[in-house]
Amino acid sequence: MNSPKHVAGTETPALTETLCLANARLVLRDEVVSGALTVEAGRVAEIRQGTGVPRGAVDCGGDYVIPGLVELHTDNLERHIEPRPSVDWPHLPAILAHDGELASTGITTVFDALRVGSIHGGKARYDPYARRLADELLALRSENVLRISHFLHLRAEICSETLLEELADFGPEDRVGILSLMDHTPGQRQFRDTTQLKTYIAKKRGLDDAEFEAHVANLKRLQETYGAKHEAGAVAEAGRIGAVLASHDDTTADHVKTSRAHGVRFAEFPTTLEAAEACREAGIAVMMGAPNVIRGGSHSGNVAAHDLAAAGLLDILSSDYVPSALLYAAFQLAETWKDLPRAIATVTARPAEVTGLEDRGTLETGKLADLVRVHALGEVPVVRSVWSRGRQVA
Repeated sequence: MNSPKHVAGTETPALTETLCLANARLVLRDEVVSGALTVEAGRVAEIRQGTGVPRGAVDCGGDYVIPGLVELHTDNLERHIEPRPSVDWPHLPAILAHDGELASTGITTVFDALRVGSIHGGKARYDPYARRLADELLALRSENVLRISHFLHLRAEICSETLLEELADFGPEDRVGILSLMDHTPGQRQFRDTTQLKTYIAKKRGLDDAEFEAHVANLKRLQETYGAKHEAGAVAEAGRIGAVLASHDDTTADHVKTSRAHGVRFAEFPTTLEAAEACREAGIAVMMGAPNVIRGGSHSGNVAAHDLAAAGLLDILSSDYVPSALLYAAFQLAETWKDLPRAIATVTARPAEVTGLEDRGTLETGKLADLVRVHALGEVPVVRSVWSRGRQVA
């Protein structure tokens, strides 16, 4: 399996002193226990049961302590650099604001989603930006100013003009953890119902009816011209740069069959029960959006995450477009499953496992001390403190 690559520079510097979180409800792999967790040199050094509070320890007052959340697919960075259509916000402060926002929600590892593949011309054009933004992100990381761990997630747009040229600009040193195969051709996958696409793209880009129809025709032309070449090329590029492959919006069993042949490790947002069931049979983990859980359904009219959870077909959650949704949705799943450790694993252990990050995702001795203290306010989890490598970041 391909695993994310580390590049020059360091993560958030590890805490050098000892930290002890005591009188906490520790959410372990399979159980919740009352106890204390000790951190040394940025890693979990000891876990012991009991409600005692040693001298110098942080008294958690019965709050939960869980592993730091691992986010595989978020559009949040793009939202910060383009807060309004056609507004290019200064990138360095945008990255820092994004980093701080994620830390405040309990996310301690993120795979920042960057689109690769552009369309030139027209009001619905998409210009290249991923290489420049990746350079800026990695430069900030090398300066040790980021609060949490950042990897790259390249969203390979099959329906584009320049996908392979843009992918060629990335290499194994670029910390690309995920490459997802995106085919947004109208009339299939996420946008089987093109009225949903029209609502989305017309509002975002200000297209009138004629412009929207021209945009749809162009996307279909691009798929016919480049689809097979771009898909095969993107799979090869994932191997070259050391990225885990993900599929996107699988809808049919045939889609999943193709994903399996490509070596896909997890499926982002399958749109039907059929696709989710096929993923389970193929050994492909299923990821759904946390907003889907909270809203009770998909904004695109596709399968509801709760239906997949009830069927035992939901493995991983992603915050998608609302960072604070990740923890809240996990607690909602805990109510559905009556199993908090299983629910917390969808935002910690499972995303870490599927991307090859063996040093985080669970509360175990030797693992990174990426930790979140959570107070339960009724059914709503309240993040009280967050630590990355034992250093408090929120």
